[in-house]
Amino acid sequence: MMPSGETGRPPVTSPPTPSSSQSPPAPSPSPPALRVLLLVPARSYRIADFMAAAGRMGVDLVVGSDGALPLGGRPVIPVSLADPRASADRLAARAGPVAAVVAADAPMLVLAAAVAARLGLPHNPVAAVRAAADKARQRTRWAAAGLAQPAFRIVPAAAPDDAVRQAAQAVGFPCMVKAISLSASQGIMRADDPAAAVAAAGRIRPILAQARRPGGEPLLVEAYLPGPELSIDGLLSDGGLSVTAVFDKPGTPDGPTFEETMLVTPSRLPGPVLAVAITAAGRAARALGLTRGPIHAELRLADQRPVLLELAARSVGGLCSRALRFPGGQSLEEMVLANALGRDPGPAGYRQARPSGVFMLPVPRAGTLRAVGGRACAAAVPGITGLTITIPAGQRVRPLPEGDRYLGFIFAEGDTHHHVEQALNTARDRLRVVIE
Repeated sequence: MMPSGETGRPPVTSPPTPSSSQSPPAPSPSPPALRVLLLVPARSYRIADFMAAAGRMGVDLVVGSDGALPLGGRPVIPVSLADPRASADRLAARAGPVAAVVAADAPMLVLAAAVAARLGLPHNPVAAVRAAADKARQRTRWAAAGLAQPAFRIVPAAAPDDAVRQAAQAVGFPCMVKAISLSASQGIMRADDPAAAVAAAGRIRPILAQARRPGGEPLLVEAYLPGPELSIDGLLSDGGLSVTAVFDKPGTPDGPTFEETMLVTPSRLPGPVLAVAITAAGRAARALGLTRGPIHAELRLADQRPVLLELAARSVGGLCSRALRFPGGQSLEEMVLANALGRDPGPAGYRQARPSGVFMLPVPRAGTLRAVGGRACAAAVPGITGLTITIPAGQRVRPLPEGDRYLGFIFAEGDTHHHVEQALNTARDRLRVVIE
């Protein structure tokens, strides 16, 4: 269950007892708590962390969602992503006065921008948020801005198999075939020859249909880049980027699917390489039209040269933010809320001294999840700071590229990056996942 959290409302105090000799002084009114509209999809890992952050900050959250959320009786304004205009009308009418609008996860980003515009609050342009959610638009805008990225071709939805073959041959093998609107590595496959490219496209299109994406959505075919991968998280303010974390990704798979597994921070890359990567992430965000709020950029190093893969107008997904340590114990969610309220979110955290990391547990095969055993043994590994299984037993699960969820998250800290990686791998190996 998600904890209800604290609202951050000022406490109610009793007025002083009047005396016979004088009238009681008028009580000083307590300043009203800041109110933030938080939009949360029905299936989200992050509501509890945002509620805890708001409680620590004295911020009152107004929650809108397209599903029923277990919030301890807190009212939720219902929205429908299939009808964003009506949802924006409902939120504007029922949210009351709010100081900012924040999307907790990717599905709510466009709606959050639209509602903020309706309420006259600072926001990213809706067109920029849409561009950040569309891998083909990203590629086109980054090409116009002259940013380093893989060679690519866009294949229309109704194009025949020959169009996929030609696109793959144009960018070269191996290549990547991608759904343009999905996230978390869903709908992404590597192809090593023309037949594999056609097969990947044939596998991805039903995934799009099941995700209820528009029937006319094209596919993206791009060159596969070998080499280390990293991700950059930061907060935009007036277009300037303040970095909150840089993650290395040891053990990144080379296909045919691309499960996110281990993230370790701070990055061990040389300072000059990091500087170029951070500059590229900032330029990529601005090329999309983003000016404020969190971003999460993915890059690969080709001969020590950072090359952009993707960028999302959100912070790192899942529960990965729990791996980060900021001065004063501040959480990433607090920094996101502070940024939305126009406050200084504090110093960048990517230079944190003590290494930490997270292992995202991929779904190994399709079926019904019956149990995840060995949790106590995994949690007892030296360096492990947390272990959370996020899918209840009894649910159907699917691996990538069809699946869109992880079984859970393991967290670790250590004196060295090697200690963190070793702890995460050891804990992962002690888990027993039972899927029928």
